[in-house]
Amino acid sequence: MEWFDYRKVKDPEYFAWNRCPAHSDHIAYADWVEWKEKRSSFRYSLDGLWKFAYAKNYAQSVKGFEQPDFDCSGWDDIRVPASIQMEGWDIPQYVNVQYPWDGREEISPGEIPERFNPVASYVKHFTVPGNLRGKRLFLSFQGAESGLAVWVNGVFTGYSEDSFAPSDFEITPYVQTGENKLAVQVFKWTSSSWCEDQDFYRFSGLHRSVYLYAVPEVHIRDMRIRTLLDAKCRDAELEICLDVMFSGKAADGTVRLALEDGAEKIFSAEENLAQKYTFRCPVQAPRLWSAEAPNLYELKLEVFDGKGSLQECISQKVGFRKFEMKDGIMCLNGKRLVFKGVNRHEFSSKTGRTVSGEELMRDILTMKRNNINAVRPSHYPNSSALYELCDIYGLYLIAENNMESHGSWDPIEKGQAGIGAAVPGDRPEWEPMMLDRVNSCYQRDKNHPSILIWSCGNESFGGSVIQHMSDLFHRLDDTRLVHYEGVFHDRRYPNTSDMESQMYSSVEAIREFLAKDRSKPFISCEYSHAMGNSCGAMNKYTELADTDPSYQGGFLWDYIDQSIRKKNRYGEVFQAYGGDFGDRPTDYTFSGNGIVYGGERDASPKMPSVKYNYQGIDVRFDGNKVHIRNKNLFTNTSEYRCVVTLEREGEL
Repeated sequence: MEWFDYRKVKDPEYFAWNRCPAHSDHIAYADWVEWKEKRSSFRYSLDGLWKFAYAKNYAQSVKGFEQPDFDCSGWDDIRVPASIQMEGWDIPQYVNVQYPWDGREEISPGEIPERFNPVASYVKHFTVPGNLRGKRLFLSFQGAESGLAVWVNGVFTGYSEDSFAPSDFEITPYVQTGENKLAVQVFKWTSSSWCEDQDFYRFSGLHRSVYLYAVPEVHIRDMRIRTLLDAKCRDAELEICLDVMFSGKAADGTVRLALEDGAEKIFSAEENLAQKYTFRCPVQAPRLWSAEAPNLYELKLEVFDGKGSLQECISQKVGFRKFEMKDGIMCLNGKRLVFKGVNRHEFSSKTGRTVSGEELMRDILTMKRNNINAVRPSHYPNSSALYELCDIYGLYLIAENNMESHGSWDPIEKGQAGIGAAVPGDRPEWEPMMLDRVNSCYQRDKNHPSILIWSCGNESFGGSVIQHMSDLFHRLDDTRLVHYEGVFHDRRYPNTSDMESQMYSSVEAIREFLAKDRSKPFISCEYSHAMGNSCGAMNKYTELADTDPSYQGGFLWDYIDQSIRKKNRYGEVFQAYGGDFGDRPTDYTFSGNGIVYGGERDASPKMPSVKYNYQGIDVRFDGNKVHIRNKNLFTNTSEYRCVVTLEREGEL
């Protein structure tokens, strides 16, 4: 048994211990009744009130609190999931480029602040429900910012970093009959925080759900689904790869598979299971998935043990689509695609990093109503719910890995440091952590048809480590492309990105670039900075997408104002920005760059411009004729594809 050594928190090569391998985000149910009710008896939520103690640094944290006989009943209560800064401890801090500890402590990459580095100590007592007893039992943290150490009944169970990916630990050997004590310490800044310098409010804590889950004796631990369309994008082969976990006395099992389109069954089969199992089936002329027509099929799996006893039921949405590079153009289902996108932080004015289902649904509907067809989760994996809704409602995703180290290479750009200052750059000690993040990002989200492109991360300069991250994405998935904007700043490893990606380049600069180099398609991963009375001349970018096939759109910065609900001295509620909490360093109102407001997420006056420029048709009038052009079908001429003649004035 290993014991927790806090000194390792400042070691970039120590980012996980005893953590389970990453896996797909599918949910197992005991039967189809549970599936219909969206209630899995294999899961037991630990969300709710936990006991809590706050410390400014590790030296001041409560020692020995994880031991079973340590009485935490007098501690404060805190909600989980939540950011502790939204629950009354520490303060929210908004910084953009610089690191949040700049000006407080002088530390080198990998080291962590010691004087002020909040430590959140959590305790939850639980009794394993009867239906989970006797099975292998796991503990899942869906998101903890930025590192967590876990104890069960006083036994050090595991450690993990990566604020936005799930961390699972098997706790079967540590639980006992009756009451169990779960103790967790969450560290605001760890060595990995050097790669989490995104342009956002800085929070910490257990900001996503925590739950127990059990697995039956035959369990699908991981599944990969691929829809392999032919060259004409007409017929497909459905490939299903399963990673099977056998427990207890089980040594074999079977799976029944069925692909359904509503009430119609496309195919069904029953197969014997091995630990690694692959099934392939031809599907004739499936209805294809796209943002305009997000057609989804239902793949159902029933898993049985060797005696024929039902173990679990799994349902997975399947979207048949093909995303590829054809003659230097990104194409979906054989046709050129234009991204009419936004960057979106996972953010709530009311609850910080924890976004409610109602807030998320409002975002999705607002995007669809305003002709937005793509989202770049900036710049880390968002909760699984976002990806599921994008599948259902039809939004394209650039799925972003959790990496940004803007503060490390800003001095390079200013000529104040050499290229070796970049993190992760060419530093081998950072490579295992970053490859682990790529794997976690891919494994959880690989089955979502809405994801067209993987992204290594954001604004982290360049280097061999990021090239190797891109290589890993390509090895894991040859059905999608890989994006990374930082190649623009460091051209040593051009193959890191499959497309040329730049931020805030003018339309003239893009034209000049494409006049010299058309080896890759071009996207604006951030553009039209939506701060204040902004988004003017946005039409010039959308017009460029209409006239130059190599320019394939972009993603507005950004979707929502990062403002936080706060009361002033008179008890009046207002939306607070950076600096309003006494946070220093801070970048003040630069957190307000959205096309929707914080608070209730209402559309700002900038939204009509976005809706107009992102519309899929173009209309012009000529006497009594209305000329309509479908902008989604690229043409290198100015001809309009549909002409409507008005019989009388005012008919339209």
